[in-house]
Amino acid sequence: MLHDVESEVTGAVWKVLLQAGAVVSEGDVIMILESMKMEIPVEAPVSGTLHSIAVQPEDQVEEDQILAVIQS
Repeated sequence: MLHDVESEVTGAVWKVLLQAGAVVSEGDVIMILESMKMEIPVEAPVSGTLHSIAVQPEDQVEEDQILAVIQS
């Protein structure tokens, strides 16, 4: 089953910590967004394998935009 990882804020991708194929546990930080000078961690909502990453550092993202997909 595929699970979307969505942005909670509008901002920019500051750092991508994991790559596709990485095994993640629920709560693991996948990437960090920057919004209004704050760093916002994007955590895995479920455990599984990181199927894909849809953004790169410095990309602008909107609230509810899909950032990554996890296969559980």
